[in-house]
Amino acid sequence: MKIGDIAAATGTPIDTIRYYEREGLLPTAARTESNYRLYTESHAQRLLFIRHCRSLDMTLDEIRVLLRFKDSPHENCGEVNALLDAHIGHVVQRVRELRALEQELKRLRAQCVEAQDAAHCGILEDLSRPEGATRSSAGHTNRHHVHGAHRSGKRANRGPD
Repeated sequence: MKIGDIAAATGTPIDTIRYYEREGLLPTAARTESNYRLYTESHAQRLLFIRHCRSLDMTLDEIRVLLRFKDSPHENCGEVNALLDAHIGHVVQRVRELRALEQELKRLRAQCVEAQDAAHCGILEDLSRPEGATRSSAGHTNRHHVHGAHRSGKRANRGPD
């Protein structure tokens, strides 16, 4: 398969396939005499595995570990279990952070109950205060952006989606 074929077969953008190859997640594809990459069915299966891991918001480092075990099927999978347990812990923490963010946004939204001129908008007034001046109902500063809350753009050690 040429790169366009594997991209279509797996629903993966061409740039992402090249990126995964550069990162060592996909083995380097053979090349034709005219320098086109040639991918096999095993490339497609590995790419689908990577995409499934990415859909679970796993980092490239986590995927590397899983691929190492996938490539060594006779090894004990205890480290795979530990990796997933750690990933679950990260997800639980992010859910907590997202709930706190939701509460802060609701508190902020309550600052402007009905539409009026922007000069008297409670939301804009609240957002204009110094960072430490905005406090959630729990009394602690809550202006931290939740890591991973937005899926656009490249994320550190996460690669393209």
